[in-house]
Formats: sequence, structure tokens, C-alpha cells
Amino acid sequence: MSQIASISMDSAVAVAKPKLGNPAVVGLAGFGLTTMMLQFHNLGWAGIGPVVFLGLIFGGLAQMIAGLQEQKCGNNFGYTAFTSYGCFWISLAGILIGNRYDIFNTSTTDMGWFLVAWTAYSAILWVASARISKAMFATFTTLMIGFVLLDLAHFGYPELTKAAGWDLLICALLAWYMMASALFADVFGRNVLPVGKPILA
Repeated sequence: MSQIASISMDSAVAVAKPKLGNPAVVGLAGFGLTTMMLQFHNLGWAGIGPVVFLGLIFGGLAQMIAGLQEQKCGNNFGYTAFTSYGCFWISLAGILIGNRYDIFNTSTTDMGWFLVAWTAYSAILWVASARISKAMFATFTTLMIGFVLLDLAHFGYPELTKAAGWDLLICALLAWYMMASALFADVFGRNVLPVGKPILA
């Protein structure tokens, strides 16, 4: 009888607390893919169209939803990172659309200051990333380098755009590495792709 009661209680707990998906797999996927597509454009391999629509949907909306789900998990880093960079991509897509249709035009210098502001914000997350894992720190390090190069590119050194493109391709792949690590750990029930211990204890 006690065994039946125990089974019933375990079932009730299982019903009350269903397994939740990890929102980071969507957030990292959206960030990585949209970042990658933008670099394909910056390197001259693709047009701007796919960047705009990915920025609105996958890098923007999907990443914002992932961030809001991170809030429910109590993860402030994921909450601010995914929500904020989702807003970044939607804002960037809006700027590109605005320039295309002559609505609130953004000059090269305006875009430079836009990127400078995001560089400053990213610096805070870069410091915090050192307390998470080596893979996260590497992702934010390449992101910081890419932002700085793009800042300079918009303030008189346009040749640095391609250098930023190569750097941010690495950033995108690192984001996908972390996404794959989280996904594989769930699917295989063990760590398949190590992310490394935090840089800062």
C-alpha cells in the first residue's frame, strides 16, 4: 500500500513539474545564424535581404522569446543577453528598412554610435561571461573584438569591416558550439561537447 502511495506521489510530482526545454538552444541558434548571415553580407558573399528577415524573426523575435523564457528559469545572464540581442537584431533590421525607404535615415556615423553603445553594453556581459564557461567567454571575446572593429569601420576605417566579418564568423560558430553542447547533453544524457570551466572563480 505504501509503495502504491509512493508511486502516486511521484506521479503527482512529475505532473506538477514537467521537464522544461532549455531556451538557450534557441537563443544561441538564432544569435549564431543571424550573426553568420550578416558576415556573409559583410564579406560580400550575400545580399542584405536575408539579414533583414532573419534579424526580424530568428535573431530578433525568437531570441527575445528565448530570453523571456530564461527569466522564468532564473537565469539573469541569459535573460538580459538573449532579450537584448534580440532587440539589437530587430533594431538593426528596422534601421536597414528605414534607410531603404527613406524613413528616419541613419548615416554611417549614426550607425557607428549605435554600435559603440552596443559595444559598451557587451563589455558588461563579456566580464560576466568569464564566470560562466570558457566557451561563453570566447564567444563574448570575439563579439567584443567584432564590435570594436565595426566601430572603427564606421568612423573612418571601412577596410576593417571584412576583418570584423571573419572574427564574427568565429563568434557565430562558437555560439553554435554552445548550442550543440546543450542540445547534445540533453539528447545523449551526458556531456558530449565540453564548454570548459569558468575563467574567473
